Amino acid sequence: MLTGRAQGLESPVIMKEVIEAIDSWLAAGEAEIALATVINTWGSAPRKVGGKMAFTAGGRLIAGSVSGGCVEGAVISAGDEVLATGRPQLLHFGVADETAWGVGLGCGGTIDVIVECLDRDIYAATRDPILANGSVTAVTVIGGPDGLVGRKLAVSGDVVRGSIDPQLDMTVVELAGQTRQAMRYSLPGEVELFIDVMRPSPALIMVGGAHVAIALAQMARILGYRTIVVDPRRAFGSEARFPDVDQLIQAWPDKAFAEHSITHDSAVVTLSHDPKLDDPALRAALNSDAFYIGALGSRKTTAKRRERLVEMGFNDAQLARIHAPVGLDIGADSPEEIALAIMAQIVAVYRRQP
Repeated sequence: MLTGRAQGLESPVIMKEVIEAIDSWLAAGEAEIALATVINTWGSAPRKVGGKMAFTAGGRLIAGSVSGGCVEGAVISAGDEVLATGRPQLLHFGVADETAWGVGLGCGGTIDVIVECLDRDIYAATRDPILANGSVTAVTVIGGPDGLVGRKLAVSGDVVRGSIDPQLDMTVVELAGQTRQAMRYSLPGEVELFIDVMRPSPALIMVGGAHVAIALAQMARILGYRTIVVDPRRAFGSEARFPDVDQLIQAWPDKAFAEHSITHDSAVVTLSHDPKLDDPALRAALNSDAFYIGALGSRKTTAKRRERLVEMGFNDAQLARIHAPVGLDIGADSPEEIALAIMAQIVAVYRRQP
C-alpha cells in the first residue's frame, strides 16, 4: 500500500527561478553545485514545498531561497559537506515563536529541506520541459537503505530519465504520473520519496477584449499566470489594448481552440457578452479539463446562455462547472473591481484543486 502526505505548492514551476543561474554557472565551468529543496513545512514559512535554492561551495554564488536568515546559512553549511561527500542530507528546522524572525520564519513552525549535489542528467530532464511550459515530475529517495537515498528519476510525459531501483522504477513512474502536487510518499520497505511536481504556470484565457479583460490580464500577470486573449475583432483584440499579454489570438474561438488546446492548467473566462464568441468558447471549455470556467453576464444573461448550452447537449452536471455570474460576490462595480473578483475566484479554485 502507498501512503502519502500532500503539501501546498510554492508556485507552479518554482524551478524556473534557479534555472537561469544554474545555466550560467555551468557555462562558466562551475563543477560543484548544490541544490536545496523544501520538502515539508508546518506553521508559518515564507517558502512552501518545492521552494528551491541553488548555490556553489561556501555560498559563493546563490540563487533562489528556501527560507531566509539562519536557516539558509545552515543549509549552505550542510551543502559544503554534501558537495564534499556526495551524500544528500535531510535537514529539519523547528522554530519557536519568539525566535522565528531570526531564522526567516514569520512565526513558529517547522521546515524540512533536502540538500543534494546537482544531478546534471536529472537537471537537464527537468529544465527543458519547464522552459517549454510543460510538466515534469522529479522523484528523490529521501529515506531508506543507504544505497537508495539520493537516487532520482524524472518523468515528463512518456520520457523517463534516471532510476531509483529496477524493482521500484515502474511503481515510482506510475506514482509520478498520478501525483498532481508535491508530496512525500512512503513505499513498502521503509523507502520514503519526495515527489516534486513541477507544472507550467497556470494560463488565463480571456475570450473577448473588453475593458474587464484589460484589468484582468494585468492582475493575472502580477500573480504569475500566463495571459491569453482571444478576440477576432481587431478593435477589441488588438496589440494596442493588450501590449503585455503572453499571447493575442485574433481568431474566432472555434479556430483558436482547435489550434491552441485548453489544458488542466487553464482557466477560461468569457467576457464579450456576444453569444457568437462566448458560446463556442464555453463549448470548447466544457469539453476540456480546464480547472476553471467563468462567464461574465447578469443573471438574465446567464439563464439565456444556459438554455443555449442545454440545446447543444450539455447536462446539469457539466453546466455546473461554469462560474456564472463570474467572480466572488464583493459588490464589484468598476472593471478593475470586477477583474479583482474574477481573479480571486480563479486563485481560490486553483489552490483547492485535489
